[in-house]
Amino acid sequence: MGQRMCRHIINADHKVHVYNRTPSKAQGLLEAGATWCESAAMVAEKSNIVFTIVGYPRDVEEVILGPDGALEHLSSGSYLVDMTTSTPALAEQIYEQAYKKGVHALDAPVSGGDIGADEGTLAIMAGGDNEAFQKIKPFFNLMGKNVAYMGKAGKGQHTKMSNQILIASTMISVVESMLYAYKTGMDMEEVINVIGKGAASSWSINNLGLKIADGDYGPGFFIKHFVKDMRIALSEAKRMDLSLPGLALAEQFYTSAIAMGYEDLGTQGLYKVFEKMNGMEDK
Repeated sequence: MGQRMCRHIINADHKVHVYNRTPSKAQGLLEAGATWCESAAMVAEKSNIVFTIVGYPRDVEEVILGPDGALEHLSSGSYLVDMTTSTPALAEQIYEQAYKKGVHALDAPVSGGDIGADEGTLAIMAGGDNEAFQKIKPFFNLMGKNVAYMGKAGKGQHTKMSNQILIASTMISVVESMLYAYKTGMDMEEVINVIGKGAASSWSINNLGLKIADGDYGPGFFIKHFVKDMRIALSEAKRMDLSLPGLALAEQFYTSAIAMGYEDLGTQGLYKVFEKMNGMEDK
């Protein structure tokens, strides 16, 4: 995701410094014109706007708040934008620590997967100060088409949780719909071409459903990261005394996918779990 998103900024002729804990993952950006840095701290020292996108909240803490992280090395008046799907509480913590340094912090998770990142059509939901959002919005517009300011620090993450809750249950329906079509001998793609244009239309059926039909379970978004997101949402719901049984059920199915060794598949890999539940051979 990060590489695809960063490429749009490079293509807009901005000077970009990059760091990745796995250097090989940045190679494409270096070839596109970015400059390599040996740490997040070095990126911060050379930049007045820093974007981060990693896997888990612990990774956010490492690259932003750690001793060799970005925040400690940003100068006053700089901007720090975390686009990881992380916890609202951590977003608030980063905002507060950044504020003490005179750094403007935004939490700005995204939705749209690898396709949206490639095409620059991501949904970007931002939390923090509106003034900082307006400053960074031209960069968001390079990466996304649905860019929104959602409120104070943490609200971007809360919006992303609402997004993931909706997707979680939708993916169960996508998988069951495709299994039903396959079991009846229908051509999955032909079915999608019809139901994907009616009342059942969704991004998930029209994109991930087609991947299932093609037998493509490669990750646009990893199952292991989706489980992380669902668990954050469930934790937030518990804190608010909110019952979300549909989300809890989806999380159980995806946890089963991890137990079966599918954690590095895309979210459409849930299809394989339901195949096994129904005693069907892998498609």
